[in-house]
Amino acid sequence: MTERFFLYDDLVDTKTRFVSFMGDNQRFDLAIIQSDRYYGKQLILDIQGNRFAIIGPDDLDEEGYLEYAFNLSEEDAEELRDFLRETL
Repeated sequence: MTERFFLYDDLVDTKTRFVSFMGDNQRFDLAIIQSDRYYGKQLILDIQGNRFAIIGPDDLDEEGYLEYAFNLSEEDAEELRDFLRETL
């Protein structure tokens, strides 16, 4: 067997916030992970939907980004966007 070639293998300190809230149509269960990686953006995990995205404030203004990343309707994405604007 050949030797494994790692591009990187780092252990970093993170700060994780677990938050759950109810929107008009669905419940959001999120893990928001902050680290010194991703150029100031945060790793947002949708625990129920089994999806994640690296998101910063600039991404919230990108049309269709949350809808695509989290497979949400426009209405549900707007609720998530409002929450993330308060949080990020």
